[in-house]
Amino acid sequence: MSTLTLHVGYAVPRAGIPSSASFRRWVEAALRGARRRKATELSIRIVDADEGRGLNRDYRGKDYATNVLSFEADLPPELKLPLIGDMVICAPVVASEAAEQGKRPSDHWAHLTVHGTLHLLGYDHIVAAEAEAMEALETRILAGLGIADPYA
Repeated sequence: MSTLTLHVGYAVPRAGIPSSASFRRWVEAALRGARRRKATELSIRIVDADEGRGLNRDYRGKDYATNVLSFEADLPPELKLPLIGDMVICAPVVASEAAEQGKRPSDHWAHLTVHGTLHLLGYDHIVAAEAEAMEALETRILAGLGIADPYA
C-alpha cells in the first residue's frame, strides 16, 4: 500500500475515544478495500455535539449533530496533492448510536471511519444502487477487520 498521511485531532477528552493508531488501521483497511494505491492524506477531527451540530447545520442545512461528516478536497488538478479531504466524527453521537444499536463502541467507530473514508474517495449512498454497492464494500472491509455486518 502507498503512503498514508493521517492527521487525527481530538476536540473532546480522549477517554473512550479510539487511538490514532486505531483510526490509521481503519483508514488503511478502507483504502485497501477501495483499491486505492496512490499516496493519500486526510484529517480526522473528533468533536463534541455542539461542534458536530454546527458543522452539519452550516454545510448540510441539518440542525442536529450527526455521526460522521466527510469533506472531499476540492483541489485544482494541477496541484497533484495526495489530500483527499477531512472527516469529522461526533463522539457523543457515536457513543449513543453504539448503545442504541447494541454494538461494541470500537466496532461502530471503525464502521464510521471506513464509511467516511469511502465518502472521501467519492463513494455515496444517495442513489439506491450506489448505496448497495457502498454498503457491500463497507461490510467486506469490516469483515476483514473481524467486525460483523453493521447493516444486519
